[in-house]
Amino acid sequence: MKTIIRHYIVDTVSLYLVSTFVTGIIFENGITTLLIAGFGLTVATLLIKPIINILLLPINLITFGLFKWISSVIALYLVTMVVAGFKISQFSYGGLTTKWLEIPAFDLDGFMAFIAYSLVLSFISSFMYWLLKP
Repeated sequence: MKTIIRHYIVDTVSLYLVSTFVTGIIFENGITTLLIAGFGLTVATLLIKPIINILLLPINLITFGLFKWISSVIALYLVTMVVAGFKISQFSYGGLTTKWLEIPAFDLDGFMAFIAYSLVLSFISSFMYWLLKP
């Protein structure tokens, strides 16, 4: 039970953090939609993602695991299909300019937006799981 609650908190906070840093995620009813989307992402991560990984096992074996990210993309897409009011319109990054580093602004639409959000969500979630290690 503790692991399910931890997954829910991490997924919900990750969704919130991604929506503050990158524009394109829409929560129509605000915090209510965010909480429901976090629950949907938790269910997709714990139940649907392992099934997708088993179905993609031959491709993962041939490519040495390079297609494992597809399961995250499909899980995120299913959450947007199931949760009313949670939409991903595009991935818009404003860019970053510092004294030593410059990352240009870019926009992604459609399937590429789901890939980008999936990568950012998995990065933030992995970092939060690392922080909350028992």
